[in-house]
Amino acid sequence: MNKIERSKLFETLKERGYVYQTTNEENVKKLINGEPITVYVGIDPTADSLHIGHFFSLMMLRYFQDAGHKTIVLIGGATAMVGDPSGRTDMRKMMTKEIVERNFNEVKGLVERFVDTKGENPAIIVNNADWFKGYDYVNFMRDIGRFFNVNEMLASEAYARRLQEGGLTFLEMGYMLMQAYDFVYLNEKYGCKLQIGGSDQWGNMTAGTKLAKKIAFDKGTTLNLEALTCPLLTNSEGQKMGKTAKGALWVAKEKTSVYDFYQYFYNVQDKDVFTLLKLFTRIPLTEIENIVNEDIRIAKKRMAFEITKLIHGEEDAIKAQAMSENLFSHGGDDAPEFILESLGDGIGICDLLALTKLCSSKSDARRMIEGGAISMKGEKVSDISLVVKMPDFENGSLLLKKGKKNFIKVVIK
Repeated sequence: MNKIERSKLFETLKERGYVYQTTNEENVKKLINGEPITVYVGIDPTADSLHIGHFFSLMMLRYFQDAGHKTIVLIGGATAMVGDPSGRTDMRKMMTKEIVERNFNEVKGLVERFVDTKGENPAIIVNNADWFKGYDYVNFMRDIGRFFNVNEMLASEAYARRLQEGGLTFLEMGYMLMQAYDFVYLNEKYGCKLQIGGSDQWGNMTAGTKLAKKIAFDKGTTLNLEALTCPLLTNSEGQKMGKTAKGALWVAKEKTSVYDFYQYFYNVQDKDVFTLLKLFTRIPLTEIENIVNEDIRIAKKRMAFEITKLIHGEEDAIKAQAMSENLFSHGGDDAPEFILESLGDGIGICDLLALTKLCSSKSDARRMIEGGAISMKGEKVSDISLVVKMPDFENGSLLLKKGKKNFIKVVIK
């Protein structure tokens, strides 16, 4: 990553599309364009990997780090035990301490790939379980809970969908208090003045700025902490990006292959290419405009390569791009593999397409076949009742194709 001019950081973030909400734009601008401050972003380890939405926030944090600000990544080992109700229609599945600890270590390893933890201005990674451990419940409620008005909390967007479903629990109500206290704690220990994150966290983030102000007032002093959100990553039609037929678009290659990752971005709509190049690369905006206007296909290829390189490294990005080109032009020698444990007497084509995740479900497979989108061994499949048997496999493998760009090689183990 290149160094960023700190005196113009706010303007840089705004023109690249990172600024969505601020507690006070003028104050935030002065903070981040001025002398180095400490800023943090929080991630709950509710899974053993990061998805592309998490990485969006980490990209913004890296801008701060490259501009010389001190940066903190908080991985919420304590808050993950409670579960964030923001935007949820149901309560998150409760996880054991062992699962949270395992997820924490996995997420920490991924974070360390994207923010510099060893250079001249290293980021630090913290776990809020460290300061909640041993904090007596009664003391926490007396110290922190007294500053929260329940009516105000229930009016927050963070709880809106859970309230609509009539299922908001007291456990979930506690989440906002915990995240708000995180900000106060990091201010006291590290002098942290700014929290950044996705816009879905706005209610929790502003709860922290309000809590800090109320605690300071209670002590006869003043304290202004600020919050800045980036927009949720959506396409030109307003749909959330990072969802595929196989599930979330994960950063860990064990959960989303590098090829699938590359293909996801290569297959986005043309009108999203400019935005993605703007957000996930440091290419100057004028150069991006020229690339997109000259040849959208080349621009899309460049965008998919740059984002894959950013996440997985140049070597893997080159391989993914070469595989994509080989599949498109030569029919799939390097297609990603799906291991089939046993074929038995055969398997229905719709079952196989759903099993490999080439189609999201059996009904989706039927629609794809009826629409002429499925090929097997280079031939269009027209019969939804087709049974795939051992003679269909050549040297133990069978190539399936959906549309022009999606391939899977089924291999008999």
